[in-house]
Amino acid sequence: MSSYRALCMQVRCQAVNAAKDRAEARAIMKKSLERLSEQAAAGIAWVGRDDCKLLVFPEYFLTGFPIGEPVAAWADKAALEIAGPEYEALGKLAEQHKAYVAGNAYEADPKFPGLYFQTCFLVDPSGRVILRYRRLNSMSTPTPHDVWDRYLDAYGLDGVFPVARTPIGGLAAIASEEILFPEVARCLAMRGAEVFFHPTSQANEIARAVKEVCTVARAVENAAYVVSANSGGIEGSPFPVSSTDGGSKIVDHHGTVLAKTGWGESTAAYAEIDLAALRRFRKRPGMENLLARQRFEAYAESYAKHRFYPPNTMLGGVPERKHFMETQKQTIAKLIAAGIIAKE
Repeated sequence: MSSYRALCMQVRCQAVNAAKDRAEARAIMKKSLERLSEQAAAGIAWVGRDDCKLLVFPEYFLTGFPIGEPVAAWADKAALEIAGPEYEALGKLAEQHKAYVAGNAYEADPKFPGLYFQTCFLVDPSGRVILRYRRLNSMSTPTPHDVWDRYLDAYGLDGVFPVARTPIGGLAAIASEEILFPEVARCLAMRGAEVFFHPTSQANEIARAVKEVCTVARAVENAAYVVSANSGGIEGSPFPVSSTDGGSKIVDHHGTVLAKTGWGESTAAYAEIDLAALRRFRKRPGMENLLARQRFEAYAESYAKHRFYPPNTMLGGVPERKHFMETQKQTIAKLIAAGIIAKE
């Protein structure tokens, strides 16, 4: 397929924080999926049934995010099962519309009992989940890096940085705030990513926001499309509804913002993904072709020598919520002692 349309599903999230137990949380998710299925059908009809081949939902669109809940409690309440009913419903949505469906959810993994990961997923038109990317950089969620040795044993490095080779291109995920971490996108580009789907839940500032700048940068430096779907607000949590609302966008490999929404629920951020043009660009020698000009050997030793945030901090079991902030404080102290961060 040389070109198709991608659609950002800027939808409102119904949070499960106030749910009294797992059963009530699952009921909220089920109701959300029924509503989102109807909205997706309307969005696809608006964009064009034959052309719309990629739908991207926002970050944690079925649950919202934890607000002080212990790790184990949030895992029980909000983390999806790998073969659970929520994925089954998303599979039916993909199958019904013959499209790829992407999004982000908290997910339990039986290989890591008690923990959960923030997972970006991709469902193919047959209804199968063909990609799972677990967020590597998080302030308040367990990550593969926190159980690094065991995670590599289980999934390997290509499982840490998965790329799905599909008829609509090499697809890979960037999770929310990780748009600020160029290494994530770069490692995926190294493995053939052409289109990044970016489920996020972030402030939509009137002035150009830092994350918006980085969204454009990730597209340009990797010669790739970025399909960035933000939420249309979060209900049912202590935070004001519109704290993370609006500004979904699609950016091409030149850094051009092809479509962008305002605030509120919207399917206005859709655009053509011209794979043929992208591939011609990547094959053309010249100053603009940053991907072909990379000299990774020059940087490899510096990365290999330095250790900042420590790996494997959760191999001993499920931590208390304070673990995240304490580990970052220890890392900052280490960087000050090493002279990497100035004392004053």
